[in-house]
Amino acid sequence: MEWNMIFDLIDPRLLIVVAACWVIGFVLKKTPKVRDWSIVYIVMIVAVWLTIGLLGWSVEALIQGILAGAFAVFGHQAVKQTAEAVGDSNE
Repeated sequence: MEWNMIFDLIDPRLLIVVAACWVIGFVLKKTPKVRDWSIVYIVMIVAVWLTIGLLGWSVEALIQGILAGAFAVFGHQAVKQTAEAVGDSNE
């Protein structure tokens, strides 16, 4: 699946939600009492909440929030895994 295809599914107004979720996920990852498995769920809930706040309540807003949260988590993992792969190849 290409990034552009996923990117086209998300309303451009929600890029700020994706960025906010990325930062929230990063902060949660550095928080000692937050378990790693819960970060994805917290980010997803925040994304849905922020999206509904921006777009108003609708099924489309709910789906857009889920997509924005998933895009943030997927984007973070893609960058992280790429950085790890590049770091391993330099050794």
